[in-house]
Amino acid sequence: MAQDVVSDGLNMIMNAKRIGKKEVKIRIYSKVLIKLFEIMKEKGHIDFEVDKKEKMIKVKIIKINLCRAIKPRYHVTVGEIDKYLRRFLPSRNFGSMILSTNLGLINYTEAYENKIGGSLVAYFY
Repeated sequence: MAQDVVSDGLNMIMNAKRIGKKEVKIRIYSKVLIKLFEIMKEKGHIDFEVDKKEKMIKVKIIKINLCRAIKPRYHVTVGEIDKYLRRFLPSRNFGSMILSTNLGLINYTEAYENKIGGSLVAYFY
């Protein structure tokens, strides 16, 4: 376990996927990780529930090819988002890249619509 909660959570999901597990229990979490999981749940990649009594998140993997945190967290403007899309995603219309903005965590398409930049957090497809 490192100090980056988002990276650790996404790595646990990928490790479980690689060995064939369909469910993961993540014991260290944050509000950022929960919001990221909510976005992934909206897209239909995972399903999760937070157990505050036991202080863990139970994640069910539905369909996911890859999910990774972006390090370092590049700060981008609206015009620079396309450059990083080409770097991290296999295709323009395939996958999602998440930005941390003053509106909270949003998908790159919402960043285009609102014409705001931010800090790159993670990508998944």
